[in-house]
Amino acid sequence: MQMIALGGVIGAGLFVGSGVVIGAAGPAAVISFALTGMLVVLVMRMLGEMAVAYPAVGGFYEYNRLALGELAGFLTGWMYWYFWVIVVALEAVAGARILAVWWPQIAPWQFTLALMTVFTIVNLLSVRAYGEAEFWFASIKVAAIVAFLCAGALFALGAWPGAVGGLPHLTAHRGFMPNGIVPVLAGAVAATGFYFGAEIVTIAAAESAEPEKAVAQAINSVIWRVLVFYIGSIFLVVALVPWNDTVRMARPYVSVMEVLRIPAAATVMSLVILTAVLSALNSGLFASSRMLMALARRRDAPAAFAKLDGRGVPVAAILGGTVFGYVTVVMSYLSPDRIFAFLVNSYGTVAIFVYVLIAVAELKLRRRLEAKTPERLRVRMWGYPWLTRLAILAMLAIVAAMAVIPAQRAALLFGLISAGVLLVLYALRLALRARAATSA
Repeated sequence: MQMIALGGVIGAGLFVGSGVVIGAAGPAAVISFALTGMLVVLVMRMLGEMAVAYPAVGGFYEYNRLALGELAGFLTGWMYWYFWVIVVALEAVAGARILAVWWPQIAPWQFTLALMTVFTIVNLLSVRAYGEAEFWFASIKVAAIVAFLCAGALFALGAWPGAVGGLPHLTAHRGFMPNGIVPVLAGAVAATGFYFGAEIVTIAAAESAEPEKAVAQAINSVIWRVLVFYIGSIFLVVALVPWNDTVRMARPYVSVMEVLRIPAAATVMSLVILTAVLSALNSGLFASSRMLMALARRRDAPAAFAKLDGRGVPVAAILGGTVFGYVTVVMSYLSPDRIFAFLVNSYGTVAIFVYVLIAVAELKLRRRLEAKTPERLRVRMWGYPWLTRLAILAMLAIVAAMAVIPAQRAALLFGLISAGVLLVLYALRLALRARAATSA
């Protein structure tokens, strides 16, 4: 469970996308990631409280439905499913691009098809197959980050071969915050999507032998490890590599490894990134299928998706997610600037909407638990209710900031359009139910 949580949150975005945030905010990007990281930590603690009290397939979809009603549950479930099926397609395309560099004679779409097929089979085998695969992928990522942190720390202390010690670029090139506070806050908005994924543990826990114990341990361990891994590694990047070097910031972690004079740095990091990509692809198929199964059990999706085979695998739900994934992959090649661009721009905003709903649900469920079944509160949100309210305000501030940050406006608009489509679908669902009831 701990590796699933860590594997979900340490994605390719950390290794590649962080350079964009650093390039805009300078060394103060550390603050951007710290702000967003603390917000994710609070949401994870809320999830831990609810997951221990109500272990259920679908995790926070069930909590939101229980606390806020059918509409909130419907929106949460489908937005989360939408997020992960887009991630599946994105990671399959990204993985294909990495492999195409090594084997240029094979077309990228063939790699994409192969990756989708392999991980569909892994998820169809059993939940244990998914767990085993994710354990090893996460282990590689965690080992890579730990080695990165240790090597960078030794370099800063002057104990690395050829190192003079110190943090040469932390305040060089116009200071720690060279472009002011606005890019730092904008970077916090952009970094939100990098952290999304740790919440998978609350979904996976429902299929573990001891769900309450598993989720409590995983939540507690992932909180501090995520902060150390993310903020610690970003700190080393900005301290050892010039933030204003656009070429190096296009591949920030490779650049640090080159500073450390590690042989074949680009190849080593490409392997780590490929591992992160495959891990996200594996997690995406799992998370989307379990959410679709949970939706089907509550009649928010066709009933066929709720069926399990003899091994307890939701075959129809897994295939349902992969079909959308295949369609999205096709769009990435046929319409990269329109349909695929819309999907990519909308999914990150949808993730923030899900987090807001989770926090609001925690406020209501905690009040209900304290009044009726306080013995279920074996894991408690810190500083309730004030920290929960602060987290909600912070997430709403992120959404508001997206409206005034030019680079984020398209993502906000497309996210709102996606939410609007889901509202229309919910209205149609209610209309069909009413017609069925009238006919009966």
